[in-house]
Amino acid sequence: MQCHEVDYTIIGDDIQIVEVELDPGETVIAEAGAMNYMENSIVFESKMGDGSKPEEGLIGKLLGAGKRVLTGESIFMTHFTNAGGEKKHVAFSAPYPGKIIPIDMSQLGGELLCQKDAFLCAALGTEIGIAFAKRLGTGFFGGEGFILQRLLGDGMVFVHAGGTVIEKRLEGETVLVDTGCLVAFEPGISYDIQRAGNLKSMFFGGEGLFLATLSGSGRVFLQSMPFSRMADRIIQHAPSAGGSRKGEGSVLGGLGDLINGG
Repeated sequence: MQCHEVDYTIIGDDIQIVEVELDPGETVIAEAGAMNYMENSIVFESKMGDGSKPEEGLIGKLLGAGKRVLTGESIFMTHFTNAGGEKKHVAFSAPYPGKIIPIDMSQLGGELLCQKDAFLCAALGTEIGIAFAKRLGTGFFGGEGFILQRLLGDGMVFVHAGGTVIEKRLEGETVLVDTGCLVAFEPGISYDIQRAGNLKSMFFGGEGLFLATLSGSGRVFLQSMPFSRMADRIIQHAPSAGGSRKGEGSVLGGLGDLINGG
């Protein structure tokens, strides 16, 4: 195998942790700040790049760092290595409520496309690059889907999804998805953006102006609660500057604001 062969355990339900078991000398790579805990003899180091190409020179590493900047991620990744003589464990936590999806890349033909903030951690040897949406319409209107992460390798990869995970297997079919609800898909799936209904539906339907069109054969992973949607709801109900909401849990909350002059 090109990638290190790691074992793992998913812990928890709504805010999950993946505990990775490393044999002596094995390494797992992760996004900066994802580590939850680790046992002794695990050493970690922040490096520029994913370590999939050890012979890569400085120019190659700088190009890889530039690609990560485009996805909004840190230019550095953290490498966790078991420097001891026995099996040791390191755990990584999800950044917000949802599920961690373990994916064996060797069963996918070695490639997976995912949203730019979905990647959590992976076995060393996994290459993490970017893929641009091919169609101009996707680029302008795809929202989260304009720049995708391309994961290449033959080991275990762990991606995170918000809320509940829905796995759909398409066999020459087409499915329309809210752009924020898409997590990942296999390379046999073509991805495009189309207008959501007529003008009235687009502006008053509440479903967004455009939908992602996924067609072909392969697996698609969807999420029920994108972080952007959850953040919008939190901001919408957050106390305004200079005051605080009262009666938040009451049916009279909004009416109380009017009575109190809020």
